[in-house]
Amino acid sequence: MSSLTTAQKLFSHPETRRRDTSTQSLSSISSPNLSSEEEGDTASEASKIEDDPFPDFLWMTTEEPHRSRRIAIMKVHPEVRKLMGPTRLTALIACSVLFLQITIAILLRNTHPFSLPFILTAYIIGGTANQNTFLAIHEITHNLAFKSIRANKLLAITANLAIGVPYAMAFKGYHIEHHKFLGEDGIDTDLPSRIEAIVLNNVAGKTFFATFQLLFYALRPGFIRSQTPTKWHAINLLAVLSFDALLVHFSGWKSLIYLIMSSFFAGSLHPCAAHFIAEHYLMEGPLDVADGDVKGLAQETTSYYGWLNILCYNVGYHNEHHDFPSVPWTRLPALRSLAKEFYEPLPSHKSWPYVTWKFITDPSVGMWSRAKRTGHGEKLEPTIWSWSTKNPSSEDDDDKEDLSEDIVIEQELTERGYASDRETEAEKKTKIN
Repeated sequence: MSSLTTAQKLFSHPETRRRDTSTQSLSSISSPNLSSEEEGDTASEASKIEDDPFPDFLWMTTEEPHRSRRIAIMKVHPEVRKLMGPTRLTALIACSVLFLQITIAILLRNTHPFSLPFILTAYIIGGTANQNTFLAIHEITHNLAFKSIRANKLLAITANLAIGVPYAMAFKGYHIEHHKFLGEDGIDTDLPSRIEAIVLNNVAGKTFFATFQLLFYALRPGFIRSQTPTKWHAINLLAVLSFDALLVHFSGWKSLIYLIMSSFFAGSLHPCAAHFIAEHYLMEGPLDVADGDVKGLAQETTSYYGWLNILCYNVGYHNEHHDFPSVPWTRLPALRSLAKEFYEPLPSHKSWPYVTWKFITDPSVGMWSRAKRTGHGEKLEPTIWSWSTKNPSSEDDDDKEDLSEDIVIEQELTERGYASDRETEAEKKTKIN
């Protein structure tokens, strides 16, 4: 087994139920000099993995791939900073879609909710529109509509009116954790739980999951990692419920049913909803890692570059988004073009609907097809991504000299990239002046 392969605790397929439990040090891809404390943490994590009675997931001993690749790209392409920052086009589209949905909801006030015109409208137009709204809120969560944090929160709550159910402020907290702690069991609530993986590990179960994805994403956090309510949660709740009450008062229940039905279809068996599965499920199974090839380390996030991105704020550019959450959707294609040597070699999906079909029908893919880790994992050096640009073996001295630069870049992008709600020093000075 190659040294890179030991970076992965290969999950067992149901038919084999076995796992590689090697705990060899990842000297070729991670920090070469581990402290005794770090070695102890790694051994502890490996012990937890080995004792796991249901080894269905792909357990990683290394950190998520995006931090190190972010630094590597910044060192080669420092001009990527010019792509960062908000775009007000998001606010314009979000408000336009909200107006569209309210208009349709009012027009359908005298149409029976179970009639074919109502259902088709809710699926084709409403489902697409509300999926667009979900992803508008996703963009706004990263503070990519306005510079002001408060303005972004207010816009997210306004866009949330089209969904019919308050969720924008709760989503913000969970989603930022998803970026910071990608794949960390017990923190990243995007990950299916073990009981989900066991119970839904068949065609019927996977169909149920794909149909009711929003229900899982709404309920799972409460069992895994609940949030402490804030005033913004209360504002979100009050705003959406008040809007619902006004809509019912002036237009009737059928109008509200349209919005909620649209939201259900948006997260169900809808072509655009496939991105939920496509982004982080291991659709090709765990990739083995040959010497000198680190594609296996990048497999827990997969991009899609097809035309459905037009309707979905380019969320298909998911590797790019996780690498640089501070780059808005309008500039993700430019990011991919700028750093194409890093992205073009990575696997990508050709079709979102096919992803859903394969997820449901392929017995080798299921709820357990996710990469997990029991903690942060061993840090990956940015030089591991040099496979796309140069031979890292000839750059050892330069890498040591660049260590301080790596730290500066990491600190900068941790703040800018994860949409911290803390004001930057520049914003504070602007307020004072």
